Amino acid sequence: MTLTAPARPQERARRRPRIGTTLTYVSLVVASLVVLLPLVVVFLTSLKSYGEISDGQGALALPDDWLNFSNYATAFNDGHLLKAFGNTAFILLFSITGTVIIGSMTAYAIDRFEFRLKKLVVALFLMATLVPAVTTQVATFQVVNSFGLFNTRWAPILLYMGTDIVAIYIFLQFVRGIPRSLDEAARIDGANSFTIYRKIIFPLLKPAIATVVIIKGITTYNDFYIPFLYMPKEDLGTMSTALFRFKGPFGAHWEYISAGAVLVIVPTLVIFLFLQRYIYNGFARGATK
Repeated sequence: MTLTAPARPQERARRRPRIGTTLTYVSLVVASLVVLLPLVVVFLTSLKSYGEISDGQGALALPDDWLNFSNYATAFNDGHLLKAFGNTAFILLFSITGTVIIGSMTAYAIDRFEFRLKKLVVALFLMATLVPAVTTQVATFQVVNSFGLFNTRWAPILLYMGTDIVAIYIFLQFVRGIPRSLDEAARIDGANSFTIYRKIIFPLLKPAIATVVIIKGITTYNDFYIPFLYMPKEDLGTMSTALFRFKGPFGAHWEYISAGAVLVIVPTLVIFLFLQRYIYNGFARGATK
């Protein structure tokens, strides 16, 4: 009977990193499949004809014609996606601009000014963000309707321009990293608080502004609830609500619905792939300041 010597501590230490690395790659592969599989199914369906789908082929079955772009033309024209993109761009322009101005000003006021009950105000602000938005929609809808903004593009703009805790947090981390000596030097030269914000603080917030613009833009672009609730008129449809309206005339034609979904996904996907480093850098720099 032969006895094997127990594994040395050095060999055990080598095995642990290998196991950890293997588990890391396995989890990444599984997560990638969970995210990419629905997108692949939608893309393949958008290239299929009605006959291919009605034949009961599998969701991952390849299309007969890889150059079948007629579904995209139908979805673009009959879905009025061009007008929907114009409405979405209009809402994005004003809502993002308002979010950047309000968020940066709020962060500047919280960090640079001392006033009574400052901590209480910040705490109440944070508590208000924890309240689910759905629970306040009845009151919000009544306020929006009383101002005559229902079925107008200004309703979602004002709601998106409201206090955004993520944007304020990002700006606040960057403002705290700006030396107060710059403020003091500007005050010696006769600058007031607004001048300091406009000429010193705001120009130094460019990395934070880029991060907020990307995050807010993608969130607003993909939002469905607010445009659907406050702009039910068909001429005021956004990209998300225009895609939802395919359910009516094209309820059984999944090839058109999938083509419309691809057209809606492509802009945000391209923008995110090109600008994702600004998002990560903005969060990383803000967290280390």
